Amino acid sequence: MEKYAPYLAGIGFASIFGFSFLFTREALDHIAPFHLLGLRFATAVAAMALLRLLGLVRFSVNRSGVLALLPLAAFQPLLYFACETIGVQLTSASQAGMMIAMVPVFVAIMAAVVLKEPPSGRQVPFIIVSVGGVVFIALMQNTDLSGQTLGTLALMGAVFAGAAYSIASRHAARRFKPIETTWVMMVTGAVVFNLIAIAQHLAAGQLASYFSPLSLVWPAVAYLGLLSSVLAFFLINFSLTRLTAPQSAVFANLVTVIAVAAGVLLRGENFFWYHALGASAIILGVWGTNHFGRKAVIKGVKPPV
Repeated sequence: MEKYAPYLAGIGFASIFGFSFLFTREALDHIAPFHLLGLRFATAVAAMALLRLLGLVRFSVNRSGVLALLPLAAFQPLLYFACETIGVQLTSASQAGMMIAMVPVFVAIMAAVVLKEPPSGRQVPFIIVSVGGVVFIALMQNTDLSGQTLGTLALMGAVFAGAAYSIASRHAARRFKPIETTWVMMVTGAVVFNLIAIAQHLAAGQLASYFSPLSLVWPAVAYLGLLSSVLAFFLINFSLTRLTAPQSAVFANLVTVIAVAAGVLLRGENFFWYHALGASAIILGVWGTNHFGRKAVIKGVKPPV
């Protein structure tokens, strides 16, 4: 069992992430994006606080540690989840899954700029292919900026934020434990997103009904807060302690497959030939970027939760 545990963990977090787009899309039929994010991260904070109270996890972050981690938290969860949630609302769960698969590609690009670790010669064609797949899907959508094209741009913002977080997390790992980083991320998300949502409710004169949508969206909030924000985090870090980065990257591709399948089969979302062609290019590009990547570039990179 110990031999197969990291692979089971990889399948576990990939499955959780794959279905998270579906739960997000379902919830957005009943609740505004920032309201959903506020409830999601409040649930995650409550879960982590309970685990700490029960002695199942141990962590402590002082004021200087919080300040040091705030720039990282600006990318993940603030920018990443804001862009991802808005993107899912304007497009579909399946398209979001395809787009988010590009995070490892952007990690390679940003590593070249920020860390002075340029991609290898064999990586470059795959980076171009992956980006080309996204551009192809966006062009074939044939919609104006008020619809899916704007959603695609929002998802690209999530991809950028996810990659920036991956780069920043390498530096944070030298000083902080993963559980400490995650705690600051969850608390930051809960505070900021709830403040935005409360402000929106105040402006609309609907503050008294802040928790009313929970009767409709509590399954999605529970899934996103407990599984996608807490459990998946532990599975990611466990697998990364046992598997090499290229091996772990295989499960990132599985996220895309599950997300697309869930959107098409469970929500009846459209999936045209250009989606299939673009998705194939994205997955091929992600695989090649990871397979031919320099270990120093992607070592320790963790997919966004």
